[in-house]
Amino acid sequence: MTTSTRGTRVPAVLVLEDGRIFRGRAYGAVGETFGEAVFSTGMTGYQETLTDPSYHRQVVVMTAPHVGNTGVNDEDPESGKIWVSGYVVRDPARVTSSWRSRRTLDEELAAQGVVGISGIDTRALTRHLRERGAMRVGIFSGDAWTGVRDEALVAKVQAAPQMKGADLAAEVATTEAYVVPAIGEKKYTVAAIDLGIKGMTPHRMAERGIEVHVLPATATVEDVYAVAPDGVFFSNGPGDPATADHAVSVMRGVLARRTPLFGICFGNQILGRALGFGTYKLKYGHRGINQPVQDRTTGKVEVTAHNHGFAVDAPLDKVSDTPYGRAEVSHVCLNDNVVEGLRLLDQPAFSVQYHPEAAAGPHDAAYLFDRFTSLMNTALMEAERA
Repeated sequence: MTTSTRGTRVPAVLVLEDGRIFRGRAYGAVGETFGEAVFSTGMTGYQETLTDPSYHRQVVVMTAPHVGNTGVNDEDPESGKIWVSGYVVRDPARVTSSWRSRRTLDEELAAQGVVGISGIDTRALTRHLRERGAMRVGIFSGDAWTGVRDEALVAKVQAAPQMKGADLAAEVATTEAYVVPAIGEKKYTVAAIDLGIKGMTPHRMAERGIEVHVLPATATVEDVYAVAPDGVFFSNGPGDPATADHAVSVMRGVLARRTPLFGICFGNQILGRALGFGTYKLKYGHRGINQPVQDRTTGKVEVTAHNHGFAVDAPLDKVSDTPYGRAEVSHVCLNDNVVEGLRLLDQPAFSVQYHPEAAAGPHDAAYLFDRFTSLMNTALMEAERA
């Protein structure tokens, strides 16, 4: 049961699974919620963060101290709802100041039943998560907290499911296929496997003359090729890639047919698994819109948008032999050398760990959609000559 905190100062508490507790005020809905505590370093784009399906079952801590000053509009959501399990801010805006705003952020959180907390030291919480790692968390306010001992709250958090081993893509993906038409002249057809796709992603492809057929996470190889695709796309999404056996099987079917392939975020991890690499959970992940990544094919350094807690375990210093030809790490994070991209050298397939659709920015990696269209164009020309 949740209720709104608009115009109130309802006490709230944030409880981590290791027993650390932060006390503040309810923000959004009053009640209780559980998830994995993660922090996002973005100073803008909170509306896109909230509606990103990749944040399903996560409680997002904003490192920027002042949140909510542009309110909420009806143009920027990346999906049809808020997906975060909970929201943590230090200093929520009292007044919105954007002409595009239709309602306040706390009103939107309350309307969608998202339990949050404000007025805590988010810097201390972020440092704790950096040192101890992402962990389970609960936020409690109202009747969910009143009269309940701290020890009982910690026990409830420790009983919540962990992110490792979680199979979540089907919970956020579309259940019915739909089409995003090309903007202007149609040049290509792409089958996009929805593992938690953001709305801006098919839009970026549509801008390049691509008709995008968005398919459920349960789609089969036969479903993919029923749309006669020139290319296949695997989207971002939540959960542990080690559980995504179906998506890996479908991707292997695409690789076997040598169809141009592009994956982002979860799709990068799926490609890694399809090629025979392992995946592992990062200590606290990469989340935000200011992560430095080097494209090793060009040497260029890009500032990129990230949201991932798992990564591919592939060698950085050599070309690897796989069942589908030679593969190499194409992109690397300059903060910690995490694999940020893969590409096959003997067929048209590549992926990146970050979000090149970049809503709300930055746009350094938009060229990757052009790289995908170039692969499809080359494949079509080769087919015509054959």
